[in-house]
Amino acid sequence: MSNATVLEGAAKPSGCSSSGCGSSADHLSHLSDDIRQKVQNHPCYSEQAHHYFARMHVAVAPACNIQCNYCNRKYDCANESRPGVVSELLTPEQAVKKTLAVAAAIPQMTVLGIAGPGDPLANPERTFATFRELSEKAPDIKLCVSTNGLNLPDCVEELTRHNIDHVTITINCVDPDIGAKIYPWIFWNNRRIRGRKAAQILIDQQQKGLEMLTARGVLVKVNSVMIPGVNDEHLKEVSKIVKAKGAFLHNVMPLIAEEEHGTYYGIMHQRSPSAEELQSLQDACAGDMAMMRHCRQCRADAVGLLGEDRGAEFTLDKIEQMDIDYGAAMTQRAKVQEELTQQLNASRKSTPQTAFVSLDSLRRKPTARPVLMAVATAGGNLVNQHFGHAKEFLVYEASSQGVRFIGHRKTDLYCTGANECGDRDTTLTRSIEALTGCEVVLCSKIGFEPWEQLEAAGVMPNSEHAMEPIEEAVAAVYAELVAAGKLVDNTVGSDAKAIA
Repeated sequence: MSNATVLEGAAKPSGCSSSGCGSSADHLSHLSDDIRQKVQNHPCYSEQAHHYFARMHVAVAPACNIQCNYCNRKYDCANESRPGVVSELLTPEQAVKKTLAVAAAIPQMTVLGIAGPGDPLANPERTFATFRELSEKAPDIKLCVSTNGLNLPDCVEELTRHNIDHVTITINCVDPDIGAKIYPWIFWNNRRIRGRKAAQILIDQQQKGLEMLTARGVLVKVNSVMIPGVNDEHLKEVSKIVKAKGAFLHNVMPLIAEEEHGTYYGIMHQRSPSAEELQSLQDACAGDMAMMRHCRQCRADAVGLLGEDRGAEFTLDKIEQMDIDYGAAMTQRAKVQEELTQQLNASRKSTPQTAFVSLDSLRRKPTARPVLMAVATAGGNLVNQHFGHAKEFLVYEASSQGVRFIGHRKTDLYCTGANECGDRDTTLTRSIEALTGCEVVLCSKIGFEPWEQLEAAGVMPNSEHAMEPIEEAVAAVYAELVAAGKLVDNTVGSDAKAIA
């Protein structure tokens, strides 16, 4: 397989997106050179890298030492994309074999993570056996672990012995009264502890582990689940504290609480946050530290680019039929990743601000208000997906200051063929509902029916920038709207004008 063929495939994943991950200014630009070097091709830590590089999770850790009200670890549910869900539980030996097979087949894969389906550090033998063997057999792959932090302090020394310099800790609170509403119990020192006492132990262990990791130069990302009415306002304080203790990235994720998942919060009808609420909290926390906005809340056995899952291609029975020459694959992987790194660096140097040159002449006029735009993308950081084929939309905010990534909105696939966007009213309605707050949707193609319904809903379809880089396309559309006088914001004494 030629490098060109591989790169073409990398640019056309089945479900990736820019995830809510891109922005005109790299969200890690404030970091030191050595830290940026560690994360430049890490799709889970760098917003821009996830357009180019892939990751995989291996499910080797079945046991968990805490119970969360938002978690129900169901297996064999292939259509669910949420933490804790897996189709196959692996032994360390199977996990290593699968990793080598995936890395040989997907050369843009740079990261192997263990994130469940339980807690990796509640299964230390299985977790570290996997890491030890991969360190020897696949030294070119970054190793990561995601943990609730309860056992973290006891595992820090072992973590630092293996090529692991990225750790994610899920920290939902620093107040035990709030923690008692999230965690029914923890299993600690061979007994189950409940209530406020349990939450306090968990919080203390998380904070201690965070400090120990950062003292050893390990990069720590903190995940927090936003639970309306429980910890939503409190997460602002969490962000300040974890930043002060050395975390370099904060990922505030929305609660997944559909009743069919069987979680306590789902059964009790605890609502999830709206997209607007999530963005508002992320913006509030962003004043304290870099925010991750491209998280997909992946399954514990996810494979591929963020936003896609190729796990079905690498089941154990299929791997048994593969002839894997990882030594030869490493050479190919190095070439492909070098080319992707060059593309990534080129994208970082280019800036869509050039699209705003035309706005300079408008500075003496009333300020143009910001606009949210949704993008249908199949990956490669391009506007390259049919509206009806989108399973999610990336949302960007355009303003006279530039373009920034806001997040992603999941939706249902309603169009099954290139020219068939028939009368699927329910799924089309859901797609339109996913665009609440957006005034423009950019896509490569769109049918007449959804075009009409989008316009009726106040969303302007735009397919004129197909195959263009996302941020440049968003910036160009914004400049066109400003030049046409459709975004004048006379906030003093009058209401803002909407797009005509």
